[in-house]
Amino acid sequence: MKIARVIGTTISTIKDEKVRGSKLLIVRDTDHTGEFIGKPYVAVDLVDAGVHELVLTGHGSSARQTYLTKDCPVDAVVVAVIDHLEVDGEVVFKKE
Repeated sequence: MKIARVIGTTISTIKDEKVRGSKLLIVRDTDHTGEFIGKPYVAVDLVDAGVHELVLTGHGSSARQTYLTKDCPVDAVVVAVIDHLEVDGEVVFKKE
C-alpha cells in the first residue's frame, strides 16, 4: 500500500461495465510528511474518501482482490482513510 492524498474527482459516462457505478478519485502519492511525490493517477474509491483526505491505496493485482473490484480492469484502489499517522514515535499527521 501507498500513502496518497485525494486531489480531485473524475466522472466518466462511458466506461467498462465492470467499473460502472464506481466512484473515481484523482490521487497523488505523498511521503510520510504529506509532501507530494510522483504524478496524479485515478483510483477506484472503496471507502467514500473525500477531496484533501490522506488515504491508503492498493495497486496492481492487489487492487483487483476486493469484493467490488474482483476481475475488474483497475490498477489502483483507495482502501482506507488515514486518521492518524505516526513515524518514529512522532505524530506527523492527525485528521482534524
